[in-house]
Amino acid sequence: MEPVAHIRSDFSSKFGVPRQAGLVEELRAIVVFEPPCRMAEALRGIEGFSHLWLIWEFSENRDRGWSPTVRPPRLGGNRRMGVFATRSPFRPNPIGLSCVRLEGVEWDTPEGPVLHVSGADLVDGTPILDVKPYIPYADCHPEAAGGFAGSAPERALAVECPPGLLSQVPEGRRAALLGVLGQDPRPSYQDDPGRVYGFGFAGLEVRFTVREGVLTVTDIGPSGP
Repeated sequence: MEPVAHIRSDFSSKFGVPRQAGLVEELRAIVVFEPPCRMAEALRGIEGFSHLWLIWEFSENRDRGWSPTVRPPRLGGNRRMGVFATRSPFRPNPIGLSCVRLEGVEWDTPEGPVLHVSGADLVDGTPILDVKPYIPYADCHPEAAGGFAGSAPERALAVECPPGLLSQVPEGRRAALLGVLGQDPRPSYQDDPGRVYGFGFAGLEVRFTVREGVLTVTDIGPSGP
């Protein structure tokens, strides 16, 4: 299979990316189609849907193999579950699935028609293998059992970010960044109050510490080369 598109998002690496789509609704991304699919005809009627399924490739894990059991973050990384009972990126076929909100279609750009979406949990440049409409009567099952991930994770951390640092972030991306930080982007097995963590967001490097349930942003500046 060849990608039909790529995502353009604010995440330069997987650290900091929400663990599921839709957890941070303020996040914005753009789906940019590849030339063979870069045509308005292929998107005719898509604006009638509020949500889309993105089927994509865990491209950063392409050659890292898989394991029949994995340690889901929702279980603290301490219990093993079968890979097919999880959404782990380490799979026999490294395919991901995300439901995103369609914010709009921009029909006339230098790169052809593009989709503006929110709630995406993808690293910048991730290959998109397919785009499908979310159909409520078929895809929504309110009575469904969620297994060990039956309820949405609460935002576990209070976030303290000095106004002078937050002002370094473009205004339209500030709420998204605070939402990402509130979800606690650290790996579940790391809880070192003396450690400074960092990740790339919107062309910036965001650094922070976490102590007693409070995430404190210590620096926001340009990303390195």
